[in-house]
Amino acid sequence: MKLAARMEKLPPYLFLELDRIVAEKQAQGYDMINLGIGDPDQPTPSYIVKALQEAAANPANHRYPDYWGSLPFRQAMSQWYQRRFAVTLDPRSEVVGLIGSKEGIAHLTWAMAGPGDVVLVPDPSYPVYMTQAILAGADVYPLPLLAERQFLPDLRNIPEDILRRAKMLWLNYPNNPTGAVAPREFYREAVALCREYDILLCSDLAYAEIGFDGYRAPSVLEIPEARDIAIEFYSLSKPFNMTGWRIAAAVGNSTAVKALGTLKSHLDSGAFTAVQDAAIVALTEDPTPVFTAQNRLYQERRDIVLEALRAMRLTVPTPLSTFYVWFSTPRGMTSSDASRFFVENAQVVVAPGASYGQAGEGWLRISLTTATDRLAEAMQRMKRAMEQLTSI
Repeated sequence: MKLAARMEKLPPYLFLELDRIVAEKQAQGYDMINLGIGDPDQPTPSYIVKALQEAAANPANHRYPDYWGSLPFRQAMSQWYQRRFAVTLDPRSEVVGLIGSKEGIAHLTWAMAGPGDVVLVPDPSYPVYMTQAILAGADVYPLPLLAERQFLPDLRNIPEDILRRAKMLWLNYPNNPTGAVAPREFYREAVALCREYDILLCSDLAYAEIGFDGYRAPSVLEIPEARDIAIEFYSLSKPFNMTGWRIAAAVGNSTAVKALGTLKSHLDSGAFTAVQDAAIVALTEDPTPVFTAQNRLYQERRDIVLEALRAMRLTVPTPLSTFYVWFSTPRGMTSSDASRFFVENAQVVVAPGASYGQAGEGWLRISLTTATDRLAEAMQRMKRAMEQLTSI
């Protein structure tokens, strides 16, 4: 059976060999600690779970949902943006509900880019930006995120011919996988560039509510005139520990929102209305206690990891947001070699940076979504493995 030609264009899955080694170790009875998956280990707040239980019992919610998201959900999202970012949105024309950000990111690419177009994609980055551009038939132009630029792309260095063909620019701050953050000055630069070349600025704001040392992430829509060319994805997955619930929204430029909603109406039937009702409760109740406790936990874990990695003499920037720590590989190893080294010698799984793009080579990513005691144990194992390595 022959697959569609587009499937042959997808890059290989770099975790495949690592997964094989992990499975082999587990079969041999080793206790593996997986720090490679970015999935919150804390439960969804109980008041949100209760809201879902009540909404799921309502027969009115058992019918097809609204393709664009229920109007009350879109209103709640627009009110959240007003309170959180002082950004005013029309819930009818500037907000569309999503079955999680991932499907919205994919479908927006299909709605906006095609053969002959260019999609500007950070490197390293969440792989969906790149893979969906490839599947849509567009050309991907990578924007390296380098440590010497605080992992911000050099927008002024993009060739003129690329800018004239570009249809979309993806930005993701706070950033996965590097943990970097973007100042408002950078957003102003990005907005000006996209307005000049008529490029849709796509902001993935998945980690907005995670912040350390007093940091709070801005929205690109806070920048004057951003609404003319920007759409932003806001997910409840990370701030409310709702990754499995699959609920999010895209907000901003009405043309892009309409295109995304129109395409979605041909592909899915929207998120379960009961989940949307629970999301409304999440967005309207005061989240301060939840966010404060969660950020305190992630910062405690971050500091454990930073101290351990620096004791191993590895380069590690201090992240102000996300639940990721991005650090250099030891002894000039490739990221794949280093991931395999820690699996085999410490029974700890860390994500290879190259799986997020070529510019991620030489880096590794640790997720802070593992129980604190297990995370501390993983750090001790990695330190012992490094001590054995340096004694050779």
